[in-house]
Amino acid sequence: MSRNIIFVAIGGMFGSVLRYLLSTFIVQLLPFPFPFGTFVVNLIGCFVMGAAVGYADRNLWFNDEWRILITAGFCGGFTTFSAFAFENVSLLCDKNYLTFAAYVFSSVVFGIAAALLGLILTKG
Repeated sequence: MSRNIIFVAIGGMFGSVLRYLLSTFIVQLLPFPFPFGTFVVNLIGCFVMGAAVGYADRNLWFNDEWRILITAGFCGGFTTFSAFAFENVSLLCDKNYLTFAAYVFSSVVFGIAAALLGLILTKG
């Protein structure tokens, strides 16, 4: 098995567990209809993703294995929204504005449509 797969698995395990614990705690702390648990987790995940990539770019000791563990592993387990957000940041930095707009729009619209379709098809 590739070492990278092991790093993704380890990071994903910790990210998933922390997502569950943190979102549960936030929902208990803020029991409102707005999904604060998911919202806060997504924001933290986006910040960690950006910080990890920025830190890795300027610190040679922060090798690819650490970057994979934190980004694909931890952030991927914590929230896939962080990957979506950082891909959009990359598109903006590369001045791919049309691709950025198409990706954001299609991801939101088709993502919601896919979730609704899945619900409709399985709800009976």
